[in-house]
Amino acid sequence: MLRTASFFCATARLMAALMACMSVALPQAEAAQRGKPLPIIRDAEIEGLMRLYTRPIFKAAGINPRAVKVYILNDRSINAFVAGGQRIFINTGLIERADTPNEVIGVLAHETGHIAGGHLARMGVEIDSANYTQIAGMLLGLAAIAGGVASGNGEIAQAGQGIMAGTQGLAQRNFLTYARGMEASADQAALKFLNETRQSARGMVTLFETLARENIATLADVDPYVMSHPMPMDRIRNFEVEAKKSPYWDAKDPPALMLRHQLVQAKLAGYIGGAQAVMQKYPSTDQSMPARYARAIAMFRRGDIQNALPIIDGLIKELPENPYFWELKAQALLENGRAAEAAVPVRKALELLPSNGLILILAAQTYIDTGKPDNAGEAIKLLRQAQRTEGETPETFRLLARAYALTGDVPRAELATAQAALLMGDTKLALEKARSAQAAFKTGTPEWTRASDVISFAGR
Repeated sequence: MLRTASFFCATARLMAALMACMSVALPQAEAAQRGKPLPIIRDAEIEGLMRLYTRPIFKAAGINPRAVKVYILNDRSINAFVAGGQRIFINTGLIERADTPNEVIGVLAHETGHIAGGHLARMGVEIDSANYTQIAGMLLGLAAIAGGVASGNGEIAQAGQGIMAGTQGLAQRNFLTYARGMEASADQAALKFLNETRQSARGMVTLFETLARENIATLADVDPYVMSHPMPMDRIRNFEVEAKKSPYWDAKDPPALMLRHQLVQAKLAGYIGGAQAVMQKYPSTDQSMPARYARAIAMFRRGDIQNALPIIDGLIKELPENPYFWELKAQALLENGRAAEAAVPVRKALELLPSNGLILILAAQTYIDTGKPDNAGEAIKLLRQAQRTEGETPETFRLLARAYALTGDVPRAELATAQAALLMGDTKLALEKARSAQAAFKTGTPEWTRASDVISFAGR
């Protein structure tokens, strides 16, 4: 079940937006610099696949998998970057255009190299050691170059060089040399992680070649010494020589992993691409599992649940242990006002993935939408469980408010509403509901204390 969310990069300054986000290209850097939320997508299936991709890589890097979070950005460009410490961001465009899981895994291994090498912290030290005026001018030039590269506009990229020329200096050259060195270091770390996990680096080479083809015209006249990354062709040549020495160069992705990759691509097409694009990519003559998955999603998204459900049921019959097919059926029924029917497949999805926060939330919403007080009580338990993995979010508090209201517990419903409002920045509603709720609770109880906290924060 695809959900959208917002995430702000760690800092609003242009310097940090461009340099603390390793490998970042516009428009993500611009969004972070302007304080705009990045278009995060939440989905149990996609996130589960990313965990499957990263777990062995993190282990090889000596990193606790629970310490790193992978976020999916709804962006059609090929890009991934590290920001805000141990957070990896990967664009949907990269996933959609990767022919194999190995290509995505290679990128994730590269970004893990940045984390394992402590590059974000070291970059901050390098920035602090440089002259601020020179660095500021350099970053503005880099932004223009990156924007030109991302958009394929050579004039913008050359204009960036002009800006850079106005702030030429030793600090600038040293800084960029350092940045390119970190990219090369991350490439080498990725190769090491892939070798240790017996995976091929062919996917990284393939992706580098794709990027090189797309940017060759834009980069033709760009001075390599004003780039924060190695030039694409140089990067390919240097990396491929080392990658081919690996005994795992010809290793293939397992068929089961390939299927999961293709199903995720189909899901992204179904949710993001629109019905027409889905039918072009997955025509009715294509009866593969990913094609049927994409068409079923596109159908129910446009309201054609009558034709979507038989396809989903067919997918479930073929792979009954796939929790995401059950999740899809529950979502399709729920969004068409059939919550009572949706309760059956959502229970099956929960049986298969009992600790997944997003499925817990979907199940809770399904039970609440049945309108039955008994189901509301179960929804409250599921939401409390979801909050242990997903955190206390506006969505979980809004659902808790509805669930408590169904059970007749008005004070707790008002408290949950107040907590949701506070997280959304609606301090007026938060104060109103928190004060009303607090009056109903005995002084010193946990609920009274939480209401007091809301009043304190909202009143600032």
